[in-house]
Amino acid sequence: MPLRLLHFADLHLGVETHGTFRPELGHSSRVQDFLDSFDQIIEAALAEPVDAVLFAGDAFKNADPSPTLQRHFASRIQRLLAAGIPIVLLVGNHDRPRTLTRSTPMDIYAALRLPGVRVANAIELITLETRSGPLQVVTLPWIPASALSVKDDLRNASPAELERQFKEMIGRAVRGCLDRLDPAAPAVFLGHLSMEGGHFGFERNASLGTDPLFALDELGLDRAPLDYVALGHLHSHQVLHHRPPVVYAGSVERIDFGEEHEEKGFVLVTIEDGSHPRRTDWEFRPLRTRPMRSLRFTLASEVPMDELRRVLERRAADLANAIVRLSLHVPSERTSAIRVNEVRRWLLELGAAYVAGIVLETERSSRARVNLSRDARHDPVALLEQWVRLQQLPDDFARAVVAHGRELIARADGGETPGNREPGQR
Repeated sequence: MPLRLLHFADLHLGVETHGTFRPELGHSSRVQDFLDSFDQIIEAALAEPVDAVLFAGDAFKNADPSPTLQRHFASRIQRLLAAGIPIVLLVGNHDRPRTLTRSTPMDIYAALRLPGVRVANAIELITLETRSGPLQVVTLPWIPASALSVKDDLRNASPAELERQFKEMIGRAVRGCLDRLDPAAPAVFLGHLSMEGGHFGFERNASLGTDPLFALDELGLDRAPLDYVALGHLHSHQVLHHRPPVVYAGSVERIDFGEEHEEKGFVLVTIEDGSHPRRTDWEFRPLRTRPMRSLRFTLASEVPMDELRRVLERRAADLANAIVRLSLHVPSERTSAIRVNEVRRWLLELGAAYVAGIVLETERSSRARVNLSRDARHDPVALLEQWVRLQQLPDDFARAVVAHGRELIARADGGETPGNREPGQR
């Protein structure tokens, strides 16, 4: 019978950015958003039901999650085990302590030897027993390139040489596992890494140290008897290859505004019976997640606050339950009329879950740069003529302005002031 799998990644429990503390929950509202997405994934695994769950790394925001977060994570894993659904927990870069000898947050599951939970903290070939038969899983957790620098012969190696040798080491170990696959049984590769051709976002800035790019052929994924390649680390859901399917599930929630327009979800995979090559179908399932909205308005009226209130009321549907950041373009002389605290209150009253920021953008008049000769810089008539040219006035009016200016300059040079003019003089 077909084998059904659920693939998800980059849970990042513990992210609190753009959230507020909820005393009744004991954690941030953003933590609850991520837990709500996790719950939808668990519900889908139970409802399908799937034969196994493959988690492709980064369970937590960092390698030292609070006991509260660990309890929340464990209670949801227990729901899978109670339903007889095994899970593979891959270690991601956020789960990996800076010191390689320290344990990861997932190592406790390996120590307890819970039936149905396999922790993948090394490159290895795992055989997972499911109710639809065995599943072969080749695992590649996040392994920092700095692991090589502890070798005496590489202490003084250049970064380029370290990366070359690191990729060779990883590729050799992965290919060794792939060579042991049995083509008669379904097989997947589960990895937390950066693959060539992938689209990077927030995770590029969040990665610690170097982040080498791997090609399919460097790891041997293009020629191994694999039915599916389940990846984590890049937060945008994307497909890099089709035979076998090479798929990033993407993160389960938006981490920052760089992911504002990305749909978040998980992947359901069906591997048909038979020997390799088998037919593999997969489907991306979107999650209900907290929206992020970047709104920008230009306020041109004499009373910008009234205009803004009307605009926001018309956009109330976009504000509902969203994390909002607002940019207001206003003339510089009216910026003092914008009452930021009042705008923030309006946004919350209209349904925004959180206001990430309100930015005022003002028009700045730019002055044309004019090259003048040394003599012209001290000649008021030349300066006047240059100014009139820059104003692009009608010819007749421009000539009148220059003529009148010349007259005034001449009078000033002669010591005449407005107070000592003859009656009737202009």
